[in-house]
Amino acid sequence: MAIKVKARGGETVEQMVRRFKKLCEKDGLTKEVKRRQHYEKPSEIKRRATVRREGLRAIAARQAARGATRGASKSAARPASRGPRRGG
Repeated sequence: MAIKVKARGGETVEQMVRRFKKLCEKDGLTKEVKRRQHYEKPSEIKRRATVRREGLRAIAARQAARGATRGASKSAARPASRGPRRGG
């Protein structure tokens, strides 16, 4: 997982460093370094993975529910009128 940056014509060192940082960020290297800075117990890793997995399931369920209502008629998806609108 080597990241190499070659100098382009007329490019300063600062610009090369900026490009290198962007490549590291895109590759996920900086996130990995921050994650490994401190020791994390295996139980904490499992707990974090479980929380993330449950969150993804909730998002998928919301998307599935929203997708089911899109096919329905508009009157069924919207609540009945609550009277005239005021203000703004």
